[in-house]
Amino acid sequence: MSDQGPEGIRLQKVLAKAGIASRRVAEELIELGRVQVDGEVVREQGRRIDPETAVVHVDGVRVVLKEDVITLVLNKPRGVLSTMHDEQHRPCVGDYLAHRKERLFHVGRLDADTEGLLLLTNDGDLAHRLMHPSYGVTKTYLAEVPGPVAKDVGKRLRAGIELEDGPVKVDSFRLVSSAPGRALVEVVLHEGRKHIVRRLLDAVGYPVQSLVRTAVGEVRLGNQRPGSMRVLNRQEVGSLYKAVGL
Repeated sequence: MSDQGPEGIRLQKVLAKAGIASRRVAEELIELGRVQVDGEVVREQGRRIDPETAVVHVDGVRVVLKEDVITLVLNKPRGVLSTMHDEQHRPCVGDYLAHRKERLFHVGRLDADTEGLLLLTNDGDLAHRLMHPSYGVTKTYLAEVPGPVAKDVGKRLRAGIELEDGPVKVDSFRLVSSAPGRALVEVVLHEGRKHIVRRLLDAVGYPVQSLVRTAVGEVRLGNQRPGSMRVLNRQEVGSLYKAVGL
């Protein structure tokens, strides 16, 4: 009996093809009520769906069904522009994508002087929501600043700082390490305004000497080396979908 029918493809085959589990294990997941299609728990094994339009969750995590949808993490080096093309031929993100067949675009931007995690995707809905401030997806940065750092800085940043374009406050702030004359601090916030981390730290008296974005939501840079790219795994993509309500 064919898995492809006029009304779509069998759900267990779709899950297997998406790399969730073998077809047999996928059938068990369906039987246990751990699979949702378009917001509805599905327990019937013969259910057919259209992978192009159906929204499927397993254990509450969105599953990417379209084979041509991809999301990558680039560890953007310092000095590289967050653009796909630069008329002055300066190094840019597009240089790293020249060999890829997908038409990818960057999710938000990082200043040329800021390095670290930059998401690249061809999923327009995901990109739009990740960039929209109403979804409040957190971004984590490591900043090197002059030391020592006063004990009340975190409290001031969490309470809020008035900048020229309005108030802003961080979700969290901590001192990671310190040495004579310098300190490394971690800043977590969900703001996306231009130069926001540099402006915030400058406003409290700690001009940034170097800045790295280490995470967006639950997706972390880890030990990925500068200039390298990797494809997000299913759990990472699922966490981004969940963070923006997809």
